[in-house]
Amino acid sequence: MSKKIEDIFDFTETSEDCIKCGKCIPVCTIHQIHPDETTSPRGFIDLLGAYKRGDLELDKTAKDIFESCFLCTNCVEVCPNSLPTDMVIEEVRADIAEKFGLASFKRVFFWLLRHRKMMDIFSKMGYVFKGCMLKTDEKDRGLFARFNLPFIKKGRLLPSMASISFLNSHKEHIKAENPKQKVAIFIGCLGNYNYTNIGDSLLYILDKLNVEVFIPKKQLCCSAPAYFTGDMSSVEYMTKKNIEYFESFMDDYDAMIIPEATCSSMIKHDWEIFFKNHNMPEWEERANKISKKIFMATEWLSNQTKLKEMLAKDGKNIDELVTYHDPCHAKKTQGIFKEPRELLSQNYNMIEMSDPNRCCGFGGVTMQTEKFKFAELAGKPKAIMIKETKATIVSAECSACRVQISESLNNADVETIFKNPIELIATALGKEAI
Repeated sequence: MSKKIEDIFDFTETSEDCIKCGKCIPVCTIHQIHPDETTSPRGFIDLLGAYKRGDLELDKTAKDIFESCFLCTNCVEVCPNSLPTDMVIEEVRADIAEKFGLASFKRVFFWLLRHRKMMDIFSKMGYVFKGCMLKTDEKDRGLFARFNLPFIKKGRLLPSMASISFLNSHKEHIKAENPKQKVAIFIGCLGNYNYTNIGDSLLYILDKLNVEVFIPKKQLCCSAPAYFTGDMSSVEYMTKKNIEYFESFMDDYDAMIIPEATCSSMIKHDWEIFFKNHNMPEWEERANKISKKIFMATEWLSNQTKLKEMLAKDGKNIDELVTYHDPCHAKKTQGIFKEPRELLSQNYNMIEMSDPNRCCGFGGVTMQTEKFKFAELAGKPKAIMIKETKATIVSAECSACRVQISESLNNADVETIFKNPIELIATALGKEAI
């Protein structure tokens, strides 16, 4: 890294700007399930200020506190001073990672994310040998772990692994006859290796719209898992590799569309912030230029195409009740919440849950492994809300939310299934449902 974050980012200023009004506390995901002032947003901010002043040692207790934040940004949304609590926690986690190191399974995971070909091999092996570690749910809702491993907790519902990834399933250029629009697709890791029907459905929709498609085969992970964990060297590597690659073709396309809230938020928003915070102005500028062509899939489809009209005219009405969950990285970070609802409501019966804005509780790699008890607790209220709607399908444009909500629904024995809105839209246009 060019400089240490504490040399260029003033945690103390953020701490001093907090007026201790407490508006953040009722909406804080961790405080809702673990009501302790130290793990509330203003508690985090106070501790960050003390850390910067040298009044707080970054010991295992502080590590445990700073890793307890879900980074849902609820506190940022309601803060009268718009304090970037999530951002400073993300940055202090870099210091934590540097001091304590990363767990071996995290190091392996982030290394695989850096190397697409090795990840392809690992995924293929996972598909072939999944029967050794996993068993299929009798209700055909996913896979359950047989053994306790850092991520594969015994009895836990996990997404099925595809026999071949999305990126390896399609040719790189998909031509269209006299296309009016040309787009590239960034698919995201879960969409690439697990929920491949999302990408297939997106291609189906774009074909119906006569849009020419480029699938960049050398794309790496957006780096969000590493960013939220504090592995900034992996973040720097993947962001720079991706930017250099994207620059080689982006001028030829109208947009890069991403059917994942976390990935689109990371590329459109957090890449630029990362380079700014780490004093890399050249890369900050390059990330900013890339960001202007980055769109969540439903955002672009709703605002830049005639998809709504097509769905109203040619789409089939489907007798399913759908409720929509707002991913934190869609509504709060990108302001996207109307577009998926506008598209889905053309062909599905829609019902709102009592708090669609409440974080599902995914929280990142650490929350899903070492602090999974918090993820389970945060998921329970969301499962209850979904059950109360009596919806047969819950939808969100985020595969991280899909992993977490599917687990929560399974634990609560709720029969509602999860689908990305892109999958539902493709079904309404005639694609066979999976």
